Amino acid sequence: MNKGIWAVVIVLLLGVAVVIVVRKQQSETASSGGSAATQGSSMTIAVIPKGTTHQYWKSVEAGAKQAGKDFGVNIIYKGSMQEDDRAGQISVVQQFTADNVNGIVLAPVDNVALVPAVQAAMAKKIPVIIIDSSLNGVAGKDFVSYCGTNNTLAGKMGGDQLAKILGGKGKYVLLRYAVGSASTIQREAGFLSAMKENPGMTPLVTNRYAGTSVSEAKATALDLLDQIRQANGIFCPNESTTIGMLDVLEENNLAGKIHFVGFDATPELVTALRKGELDAIVSQNPKKMAYEGVKACLGAIRGDAQPPDIDSGVQLITRDNVDSPEVQKLLSGG
Repeated sequence: MNKGIWAVVIVLLLGVAVVIVVRKQQSETASSGGSAATQGSSMTIAVIPKGTTHQYWKSVEAGAKQAGKDFGVNIIYKGSMQEDDRAGQISVVQQFTADNVNGIVLAPVDNVALVPAVQAAMAKKIPVIIIDSSLNGVAGKDFVSYCGTNNTLAGKMGGDQLAKILGGKGKYVLLRYAVGSASTIQREAGFLSAMKENPGMTPLVTNRYAGTSVSEAKATALDLLDQIRQANGIFCPNESTTIGMLDVLEENNLAGKIHFVGFDATPELVTALRKGELDAIVSQNPKKMAYEGVKACLGAIRGDAQPPDIDSGVQLITRDNVDSPEVQKLLSGG
């Protein structure tokens, strides 16, 4: 066989080898559910919390990063320190939009102020999933979905429990969180709806806002100390208000003497519950919330339809059930 024929044979053999390799790669990709882009390995999803100081947001970060690991997505977690930094959060959303990330998961600090930035991202075909706190607008149009706690229900659960403890009669203090925070506004409304169902419950304070940090909440609670001493029950709608109020009660020898229902099951608050300084904690599932938010965002990037509301659940924790398997799983982030 002359050299020319050998050359042709070698070229044909190389071509067959290339075809075999390509088909093998295609088969492996198909068996894993799609291309690398579809699987998410080359995708970046930005997760933007309200703030970064509270223990709650550390659980959100853990959930988001676990989802990124499970789904092969690059997660960028970035937020302002304080939960009242509207301008800062708007800037973060705008920057990620300019960077053309594949998707955004956002816990808006304000249900109105963040609307234009979210709409701008959606206009660039960057799907936005809202978590934790709702945003004014229509799911499927102004943003993809809301994933989080049914906050009105959560607040009512807290109110129902306080009324039950007090036998439907007593004076109460509601320490609100911050203006513009949709999640806590809804919790406060849910709590007050429970109070209306119990005409024997008398309000002492319902119109004071604590601010976004524990120190601000503590200062506000100190200002209300005279009313607090008269109260039979207290409700606080988030982590920082609950911790700030608890600090004031402890420092004034009132802890355990006034019935207290708080929010968000941090280790510190669970300890207070066991000691009898809190009667109940309304607990969200922040890790699951973030995980499901990233999952929904990835689905939207792929073009899959997403439900307008994704409920991440809520649990009332008391001394009677704190050691139950269900609650222990929640507290351990399971």
